[in-house]
Amino acid sequence: MELSCKVEYALVALLELSTYFERGEPLQIKQIAANQGIPDRYLEQVFASLRHAGIVRSQRGNRGGYLLAREPWQITLLDVFNCLEVGSDSKQGRQPEGVDRGIVREVWKEAQQKARTVLQQHTIQDLRQQREARQRLSSMYYI
Repeated sequence: MELSCKVEYALVALLELSTYFERGEPLQIKQIAANQGIPDRYLEQVFASLRHAGIVRSQRGNRGGYLLAREPWQITLLDVFNCLEVGSDSKQGRQPEGVDRGIVREVWKEAQQKARTVLQQHTIQDLRQQREARQRLSSMYYI
């Protein structure tokens, strides 16, 4: 399991959307892309998957854009990962595995399960709280 650009971009974009969640203000993809330095065409594809999974919803109109479809504390990092990385771990058409390969794959499978457990424990709200805490620390200065 690896942090792909697709998942990283999605998490950063969802973090940005979480800032506007309480206000109910939608954000346009071009705003998010500009603020986060993400190619907007790529972000459109990511948001299509997130919308299909029920993580974000779109609002049409001249004041339209995207909003979180659920509360930030209800969206786990694993939800986002599963939405965007479906089938990336499967290896179709593998050759029969020997004992050595079997041992390596078992350990890898255990590591992936532990990573999934960590991703399940953290939400978009957690990321937002960590960002706010770091912003408070970085804005402090000493004389």
